[in-house]
Amino acid sequence: MTVYLVGAGPGDPGLLTVRGAEVLAAADVVVYDRLSVASLLELAPAGAERISVGKTPRGPSFPQSDINALLVDKGRAGLEVVRLKGGDPFVFARGAEEAEALGAAGVPFEVVPGVTSAAAVPAYAGVPLTARGRATSFTVVTGHQEPGAASETDWEALAGVGGTIVVVMGVATRAAVARRLLAGGLAPETPVASVQWGTRPDQRTVRTTLQGLASAEIDPPAVIVIGEVAELDLAWYERRPLFGRTVVVTRPASSRGALSARLQRLGAATVELPVVEVADPADGGAALRAAAGSVASYDWVVFTSANAVTRFLPLLRDARSFGTARVAAIGPGTAAALAEHRLVADLVPERFVAESLLATFPSPPPGGGRVLLPRAAVAREVLPEGLRAAGWHVDVVEAYRTRPATAAPAVIEAAGTADAVTFTSASTVTGFLEVAGRRALPPVVVCIGPVTAATARRHGITVDAEAAVHTLDGLIDALVAALG
Repeated sequence: MTVYLVGAGPGDPGLLTVRGAEVLAAADVVVYDRLSVASLLELAPAGAERISVGKTPRGPSFPQSDINALLVDKGRAGLEVVRLKGGDPFVFARGAEEAEALGAAGVPFEVVPGVTSAAAVPAYAGVPLTARGRATSFTVVTGHQEPGAASETDWEALAGVGGTIVVVMGVATRAAVARRLLAGGLAPETPVASVQWGTRPDQRTVRTTLQGLASAEIDPPAVIVIGEVAELDLAWYERRPLFGRTVVVTRPASSRGALSARLQRLGAATVELPVVEVADPADGGAALRAAAGSVASYDWVVFTSANAVTRFLPLLRDARSFGTARVAAIGPGTAAALAEHRLVADLVPERFVAESLLATFPSPPPGGGRVLLPRAAVAREVLPEGLRAAGWHVDVVEAYRTRPATAAPAVIEAAGTADAVTFTSASTVTGFLEVAGRRALPPVVVCIGPVTAATARRHGITVDAEAAVHTLDGLIDALVAALG
């Protein structure tokens, strides 16, 4: 049993350390605060207990003594406990108090340092804490009004130290801080940069001067940088193409991560609303297993989705099971799923739709040939009908079913306030309407290809953009253009 005091970083989930991710993945219990990123909780096992002990400014707070007692109780129960804290657990985060309580109770603990907001947040705003000719040092201080904090800090002396002053938890006391720094000799025109919700998609930077700090429109949580370096504007995070935008991702939970991660790298916030879920075939997979057992008797195996690949290939001993059968993939996403199993598709059409695959598919050999098509239970008949018309014998086998998922009301509400929604298949369109309803549609709708777009239009949805290349990258390009 161990209690891990883990620094979650300032907000961007990508700033969690490797060690932090390791202990989260093995946690029995996760105790987290308000500044911890919700998506980090997904790194913990599905069965792990998740306990919020967040503190809110001027609102209800979980007493620190109760948090200490909770950690001791969970640790004594023989559980692997992760105390997930914003920033670094030993930098203005009361990690020392929690460690003392655990040590006094004889509960083993480990400190997993995190990226502190004092350094990361200014960096994400393009404000270096040191810069040649401007600052050769920086001081980090809390503005929080508690014994031992702002009320006992010698701000007048700090004003004479030189270098950069970084104030965390100082929004409420910024007027007093500014007044005392001015009294200590700092010039009224000293540059100030305040960064709210730093490293997150809703990051907001306010630039002012020391004289104007008291009246500046700043809300917590914020990191305030005071000094010459605050005059520099080396912004990069806030200039990403989707910064400040919120996008709804409708892919199934098993495959939404790739799209969400790419959108987040471009600055977007994402609303995870998987509107369909992948389920076993109606016969429990009996027909699929039988087809896998005789796959070598076919001339071609055609995959029209990554889901079909992941359902079919585990039923084979290895790639030799295909014998002389060749493999076709409808697009690069499906081909990539094959590549994960060390299989290279023999045929991928230039346009990633059934019509294009039909146009490039070879003629059957003399006497006819056989095609195996493992696919979703409900799908267009264009491909099997076209192959049969060309002279092929086609066996269509149900590899999986899609069905509407369920979503929490809060997620549906968040979708309705987003800037855009992405649809990656016809089933995500119909699933969205069933799960969330038309009222939850954001103002911009982007589809991955013509089949998906046609489904949306058939349901009376205006499609604002359609990917020219029917891949996730093409979808993102169309989204950036539509929101630009």
